[in-house]
Amino acid sequence: MTRTNLMAGTILASALTTGAAARTELSMWYHGAGNEVESDIINGIVNDFNESQEEWEVSLQSFPQGSYNDSVIAAALAGNLPDILDVDGPVMPNWAWSGYLQPLPIDEAIIENFLPGTKGEWDGKLYSIGLWDAAVAMVTRQSYLEEHGIRIPTLEEPWTLEEFDAALVTLKDSGDFQYPLDLGMAWTGEWYPYAFSPFLQSFGGDIVDRETYTTAEGALNGDAAVEFGEWWQSLFERDLVPGTSQDPADRENGFVEGKYAISWNGNWAAMNILNEFGEDTLFLPAPDFGNGPVIGAASWQFGVSASSEHPEGAAAFIEFALQDEYLAAFSNGIGLIPPTESAAAMTENYKDGGPMAVFYDLSEQQAKLRPVSPGYVVAAKVFEKALADIANGADVVDTLDAAVDEIDADIERNQGYGH
Repeated sequence: MTRTNLMAGTILASALTTGAAARTELSMWYHGAGNEVESDIINGIVNDFNESQEEWEVSLQSFPQGSYNDSVIAAALAGNLPDILDVDGPVMPNWAWSGYLQPLPIDEAIIENFLPGTKGEWDGKLYSIGLWDAAVAMVTRQSYLEEHGIRIPTLEEPWTLEEFDAALVTLKDSGDFQYPLDLGMAWTGEWYPYAFSPFLQSFGGDIVDRETYTTAEGALNGDAAVEFGEWWQSLFERDLVPGTSQDPADRENGFVEGKYAISWNGNWAAMNILNEFGEDTLFLPAPDFGNGPVIGAASWQFGVSASSEHPEGAAAFIEFALQDEYLAAFSNGIGLIPPTESAAAMTENYKDGGPMAVFYDLSEQQAKLRPVSPGYVVAAKVFEKALADIANGADVVDTLDAAVDEIDADIERNQGYGH
């Protein structure tokens, strides 16, 4: 080899090395390990982003959902957080308050038309944004309601408490079902505050006082909350719903098998039900228990860790992932609600006239965030235990008072969580 060729080779190698070094790695953690469809979609977005530019290289690590939060907390304590995290919407304020997340440096005009539940805001700042939302509906069959002379409710005119209660009694008295309503008591954890606190809110109560976020007094044990608690307990006393010992298999398949007339369930379960019953399937709004119908809002969202040295790169990936084609891909793949009308129009199920389009409307019109406070993660567990105890026959007033004391003690221990 001549000296000239040798020098040229050295220069070329140096240039390649320099180019490779200029591509900065961004670490990313995701909660969806084990879900093949979900993993394929998120990996596809990562690959598309990496190929779209030469400055950043996202490296993805997925965790099982059940262990994900614990892994993040352990990594935060050890100082080993990745650049990009996904976070469950109601947990986000706690992670921001705890110093796990930094405000998300993206152009908020990009998300102006996103569903409210997809925006992770706390203390006046945006910390996270979701590529989907989730909604819960009263799922039943049109033939069931028509056969038993029960009015089909609408978004504009949902069932009242009296109508809903009467419908459940009618369905029970028919003898056609094991139970008229399946609440999903086999599911625990976040299902309780997500699915059941909207009932409390529609009665006029709440998990905490949202005006101050410094107490649960009056919200979780006031007159409205007690009225809710007594109604909640009566569902179990009257055998209108399965109890806390419900078989998980019945929760998954009971409605399809005809054991339950109505299922309080999410859009993630809708596709299987539609495949079974087709046009006979109805997705109905939550009842109005006196203060307007309410369902839960906020699902998993993306944010930037507080320890990231490259927040601009992490934000660039998150902005890239917000394209309608990716929002539609998640919806088509696993039935989630697209956060924009334009993405919904690209899907089979949520486009105008689509079989699940009602979930978009429910999310837009009825959804309410769980309490936006760092203390929510503790309050949610207290609420879960209180509702399970009441379902199992505990005194309503005493149980709610005890729950308030426990939540308030936690808030006091943490100096109000910054409120």
